[in-house]
Amino acid sequence: MNRSAIHRVLLLTALAYLIWSGLWPRERFTWLMEVLPAIIGGSILVATYRRFRFTTLTYTLVWVFSLILMTGGHWTYARVPLGEWAREALGLSRNHFDRLGHVFQGIIPAMLARELLRRTSPLRPGKWLFTICVALSLAISAAYELFEWQYAVIFGGEQAESFLGSQGDVWDAQKDMAMALLGAVGALIGLGRWQDRQISAVGGRSCRPAPTDSGGTA
Repeated sequence: MNRSAIHRVLLLTALAYLIWSGLWPRERFTWLMEVLPAIIGGSILVATYRRFRFTTLTYTLVWVFSLILMTGGHWTYARVPLGEWAREALGLSRNHFDRLGHVFQGIIPAMLARELLRRTSPLRPGKWLFTICVALSLAISAAYELFEWQYAVIFGGEQAESFLGSQGDVWDAQKDMAMALLGAVGALIGLGRWQDRQISAVGGRSCRPAPTDSGGTA
């Protein structure tokens, strides 16, 4: 299967999952707020696809994050069945499915920024590229926590609790940012070379897609 076909499969399965997640969610407004980042981010990637085609690795990571957001939106993070199963099986104090979402909240900005900078700037793999990507991911995570704080102030009550998913943890915001930091660092260390190989396969630093869908060089 060529690159474009894989990307179409990712898009279509994400759309199908979005439709499912929107069918009778536990709380309609919470669902909308949870899936909105996936809808906005996905729309931007689709709109810019011909102008700047990311690697399949990057699109796949975005796809996984989108499914996490849609799952959390459908059930609310505190009630996702997979997290409930893990809580009971491992004797955990809470449903930790939202932590997985925050890990990917670090992974996605880090890997998107890394690929953009590798292909459109003089930066090469090394300490500065690593530092910039980690700092950007942590900044985005902190900004999201500030947004959640204001959401809680405005709406309050059960609606705010469903969206935040803090489950009574007074250190929830700090732990969420820590998860994003770990996700960013882990992805850059563990997936950076894999991403570099795919970048080389699709034309190195060029922001234009390769002339063929089979991964030929520009």
